[in-house]
Amino acid sequence: MTTLTAARPRWREQTAWLAWRIRRNPLMLTGLVITLLVLLCMVAAPWLAPYQPNALKLTARLQAPSALHWFGTDEVGRDLLSRVIYGSRQSVGVGLFVAFAACAIGGLLGCLSGIVGGAFDRLMMRLMDIILSVPSLVLIMALAAALGPSLFNAMLAITLVRIPFYVRLARGQTLSIRQLAYVQAARTFGAGKWHLVHWHVARNAMPPLLVQFSLDIGNAILMASALGFIGLGAQPPTAEWGVMVASGRNFILDQWWYSTFPGLAILVTAIGFNLLGDGIRDLLDPRQKGK
Repeated sequence: MTTLTAARPRWREQTAWLAWRIRRNPLMLTGLVITLLVLLCMVAAPWLAPYQPNALKLTARLQAPSALHWFGTDEVGRDLLSRVIYGSRQSVGVGLFVAFAACAIGGLLGCLSGIVGGAFDRLMMRLMDIILSVPSLVLIMALAAALGPSLFNAMLAITLVRIPFYVRLARGQTLSIRQLAYVQAARTFGAGKWHLVHWHVARNAMPPLLVQFSLDIGNAILMASALGFIGLGAQPPTAEWGVMVASGRNFILDQWWYSTFPGLAILVTAIGFNLLGDGIRDLLDPRQKGK
């Protein structure tokens, strides 16, 4: 009971310190607000959207923004505000999936490579170097084209290309951590490689991986939107931001709102996640603990 009572003030103190640090960082606060609003749109899309995203109304085609349609309508009369709100599920969902999958797979492979060493480490690093030697966007487009145009294949292509970044980051952290005294002591007492990775290396290598994860969400959203724009990602009539921008480019001179609002959604969301990632990096910096 005494331990639980002592833990509560400590937890409250850490929460108060975290809130204070966030308030002192207006850019992180901005990114946090944007991220929460986007996640709210994802979860509550059926309640926030005024219309069904694929509901056609040819009599209302290409209408300018108004009180009835805040973002205007497209060439078949679909409400763009509703499609932008529902599009957050596709675009942001891709970003979250890609960042999580690449972080989990790449982090595990990097930790194993650093712990095992030898031929496995050399083979893993040469394979990662080969992937990193090709420009990311070019390789993503090649993989997406080979797999076929679909949202799932786009997610898979982006994930495969992002994994090497986590592998090299996790390996570098592992090579540093495995030299520490407590890891050497665990190895001396007979701890296996999986035990070292799970209990000692992975947990201490998590902060830089978490920062890379938060920054990668915005990058993945941009890449998925680029694939949708060129026809290698989500396919019409799916409400996805990149697809909407691509569809609206044919009307950009007269119906500017068609591409503008989905493009702004991509821009603001990517900026929000990047600002949040920068703020998390500052929070996890040990040099900032006492400030």
